[in-house]
Amino acid sequence: MSLPTPSSLPPDGFEPHFRRSGLTDPWEPLYSRTIDEAVIIGLVAGPAHINSRGFVHGGLISALADNAMGLSCGVRLSGAGGLVTVSLAVDFLASAQVGQWLAFTTEFVKTGSTLCFAQCFVTAEDTVCARANASFRVNPRMAKAA
Repeated sequence: MSLPTPSSLPPDGFEPHFRRSGLTDPWEPLYSRTIDEAVIIGLVAGPAHINSRGFVHGGLISALADNAMGLSCGVRLSGAGGLVTVSLAVDFLASAQVGQWLAFTTEFVKTGSTLCFAQCFVTAEDTVCARANASFRVNPRMAKAA
């Protein structure tokens, strides 16, 4: 599969990801968009994202699903800061390949003043390749009432 042309990616509404870290810097360029009360993260799978078998590494999928859910919980809780992952579980359902657009989309299970529960569906093009579930502790000193 050939890589998509830069003019065709990212999809409409995506901008360079607003949250950078030492962990994700090697995976750039990352993109995101905020819709309703969630942040969707996306990227074009490239050589920096694959494992020795040639498909997208589960560690990258896990880390970006965690990132998308945590940021989305912050948006959902009116800008709550200090969210910390309490638990994270990922089910890998299909492989993602180099050249595919991956999107990390959050759905909320329950939000509260001290905990936020979310799930994330990771799609490679139109195929769900992973599903993640996480719970986050909300720092009460930094959170606004939901």
